[in-house]
Amino acid sequence: MRIGVVAPSTPVDRAVAEQVAALAAEAFPGTQIVFHPQCFESWRHFAGEDSVRAEAFLAVANDPRFDALWFARGGYGSCRIAEDVLSRLGPAAREKSYLGYSDAGYLLAGLYGAGFAKVAHGPMPQDVKREGGEAAVHRSLSWLVDRSTGALEPSVEENTRHAAFNITVFSQLLGTPLQPDLTGHVLMLEEVSEHTYRTDRSMFHITSNPAIRRVAGIRLGRCSLVPENDPDFGETEEEVVRHWCERSGIPWLGAADIGHDAHNKVVPFG
Repeated sequence: MRIGVVAPSTPVDRAVAEQVAALAAEAFPGTQIVFHPQCFESWRHFAGEDSVRAEAFLAVANDPRFDALWFARGGYGSCRIAEDVLSRLGPAAREKSYLGYSDAGYLLAGLYGAGFAKVAHGPMPQDVKREGGEAAVHRSLSWLVDRSTGALEPSVEENTRHAAFNITVFSQLLGTPLQPDLTGHVLMLEEVSEHTYRTDRSMFHITSNPAIRRVAGIRLGRCSLVPENDPDFGETEEEVVRHWCERSGIPWLGAADIGHDAHNKVVPFG
């Protein structure tokens, strides 16, 4: 199997690429991890200019020699190229698996909305730097290479449709051409580094969207590194999400084992 890695958002260090390639070689013999040179570029905040990131994504996505496209990391930037690359994907791109989370959610949403069948939320190469990160990378590789059910979020069921996103990213893409039809899906959400009042505001936006009110329900993953606020917001993130589910009539389904950490699980879309 040949997996191409691109960075539509921010760059990664070469040391990350070397560590991930070594892990794959040991645990998944015969699997080749190819980091596109663009992953290591730096331009302002991004892993290269918008055009550079877009061309790298297209080079891997449209190349039939790759079986999967793996997002290198999150950060910010994929929304700046999403519509451009989606309009230029060819037949070979539809055969691939696409895996990532966080800022990659813009592209995952667009791909899924365009009918791409093998799209999933899950750990990325950059996660190898987290404590316990090798297990996270191994988890994603086990899904990409073997479709291991052990890599999946525990509530994922074969006959139920699912999707997973970062709360802020998902809120921002609603109402844009990237918004997919999630009617009947279990929607899993997680957050990192956001004040609780911001999460509350995003959940107001998410649950007010008429199309999102057609989901089968919402599960909440981990909300980590929440900044302190003065005055204290007075509710937990779970209480916030439950509040907006109740207000909107969307079923609250409980917790999800996803988040910006090494325990993040794979959630295939659909």
